[in-house]
Amino acid sequence: MAILKVKEIRRMSREERERKLSDLRAELARLRMIVKAGGAVDKPARIREIRRAIARILTVNNEEDKGIRR
Repeated sequence: MAILKVKEIRRMSREERERKLSDLRAELARLRMIVKAGGAVDKPARIREIRRAIARILTVNNEEDKGIRR
């Protein structure tokens, strides 16, 4: 899965963003569980990418809610 860019996120509908957000949160939870269990993750930087993508989606949602951007 590639990194989500803000332009791509803004083009998504609200439902698509919510769906993507839940998918990313589930993947993040899965990766964190692997690390907690003592396993090795193939791409450790993936956790950071997912966290940033979640933050980007939440930022776009908040901007839309507050009417900052349309």
